[in-house]
Amino acid sequence: MSLMSSLYTGVSGLLVNQRGLNATAHNLSNVETTGYVRQQAVFSDSIYRNIGQNSISYLQIGHGAQADAIRQVRNIFFDKSYRQELGRQQFYQSQYETTVEVQEILGETEGVAFQTSVKELWEAMSELAKEPDSIVTRTNFIQTAVSFMERAETVAYEIEEYQISLNTEINKYVGRINQIGDEIQALNAKIQMYEASKQEQANDLRDARNVLLDELGGLAGITYKENASGVVTVMLEDYPFVTEDLVYHMDTRYVNEKDGMLEPYWPCYADAKVFNFYPLPNSEANTDIGVLKGLLLARGDKVGKYTDIPKKPKKEDFTDENGVFWEEDYKAAEKQYNKDVKEFNNTTDASAVVSVQAQFDQLIHGIVTTINDLLSPNKQVVTADGEKIMIFDEDKAPVGMDEDATPGEALFSRKSMDRYERTTVTIEVDGVWQDVEVWKYNEEDPEDNYSLFTLGEIRVNPNLLKDPSKLPLSRKGSTGDYSIEVCEALLTAWQTPFSTLTPNDYADLNFNNYYKEMIGALGTRGEKYRKEYTGQETLVNSIENQRQAVHAVSSDEELSNMIRFQQAYNASARYVNTVSEMLDHLLNTLGASR
Repeated sequence: MSLMSSLYTGVSGLLVNQRGLNATAHNLSNVETTGYVRQQAVFSDSIYRNIGQNSISYLQIGHGAQADAIRQVRNIFFDKSYRQELGRQQFYQSQYETTVEVQEILGETEGVAFQTSVKELWEAMSELAKEPDSIVTRTNFIQTAVSFMERAETVAYEIEEYQISLNTEINKYVGRINQIGDEIQALNAKIQMYEASKQEQANDLRDARNVLLDELGGLAGITYKENASGVVTVMLEDYPFVTEDLVYHMDTRYVNEKDGMLEPYWPCYADAKVFNFYPLPNSEANTDIGVLKGLLLARGDKVGKYTDIPKKPKKEDFTDENGVFWEEDYKAAEKQYNKDVKEFNNTTDASAVVSVQAQFDQLIHGIVTTINDLLSPNKQVVTADGEKIMIFDEDKAPVGMDEDATPGEALFSRKSMDRYERTTVTIEVDGVWQDVEVWKYNEEDPEDNYSLFTLGEIRVNPNLLKDPSKLPLSRKGSTGDYSIEVCEALLTAWQTPFSTLTPNDYADLNFNNYYKEMIGALGTRGEKYRKEYTGQETLVNSIENQRQAVHAVSSDEELSNMIRFQQAYNASARYVNTVSEMLDHLLNTLGASR
């Protein structure tokens, strides 16, 4: 090998070791940089020149080394696992935090539980049973009912306000997702430009892009791939989000303006919803991913009401006064009930907020209608055209202790609809069809919110607030002997089971036990979410530790590399000096001989 070739070999050693030192210095300067992946100089042999051949192989002389690339040391499998499990962790964490907020609103974590209001109404009712003819006791009972409703309305209002306030979080996450998409596209363009010549890797830009993918993986379910030119395309919830040329932004809209709930949608994909909740997100389908989806699921898309909880049909409701059982009607009602239960499980019960709203409203509805139906009872009659209607039962109704012995004054009333309306109907009286003027009960219609005894539409009867003596606790035309029976009926009804918590439960609960069960179910749901997200947190940390073991910068390792490259650089420099001295000696010797 000529001395000039030897000189080139030495220079190649200087160049590659200088490249190695630069990579090491860059690693050391970014030890604390978030998302930085250590870089590694990759060397290979330069060209070989054949100078002969023996029986085994060619005789070759090498021409030094060359730096092929500065590569990142990262594990793609760990990256994908980290992003997926981080998204699952944040999905459950957002739901857990929502249940905690609802528990705080109910007062269970602050020592001001709504249970106190339920207990106080029961105690006022018990005192009423002791002195039903005392105007003071009656006034106290009515005022306790006012406090009970005020507390119930406050709880319902605060839950709904919290529910609507989550719109701010949803808009924030949607905006951030769109921003991340724009930033990924901008980095794609820079990476493609820098790497077009195939001379260098845009590693720092790739690090920045991977940090964005980490964050995006926590916000929503994503898949992604990198093409040959270094451009990453992203699918978000199975829709193209970042392509080679465009970013498709999502936006928000009202599910319905009445309830004020926002949902993300794709303006560019025929206004399709971003998230699909049918079937419900689950680990088996790998759909329980992303803080935004978890937040939307926990919040729900409506304000829950007692009408959202299906009621199992009872056979006695399909049996007429003659004992005839309408089997076909009953089976049709059962079929509809099973359909409604499935819908309930996929919507109302799936949401931590909506389920509590519906259960809480069912409790208030149960208390209100139970008390009302004892103070102002109804009965069913069949009109001449076969219509079944409810009318005021004047025979069983107690009356007030006022001068007029006023009957039919229920404790609670609807804000926008009277309890009764005066009308004439044709009904059978003593075997004869007659036109009779009755007080027809305005029944609740699930399609008409103003007709419901639901939170937001209930108030304490203004007539009783003005004159507590009108509270109907006395027998008509008597001296008050019936008042004890009415109060005892109220106390008995309070302890009588009135409903299950959900259609999936079997035990009917009284008012006190219902509320305890409701709080227990909320706590159980929250604990389930807490276990899910803390378990995921442990898994995410484990994956991140494994990921860091691969691509994190180790100061000790980099310092060892620095010493190695420095020594190799010095060796190459000494080799170049030796070859240079040989050339100098040779040239001087030849010049002197001339």
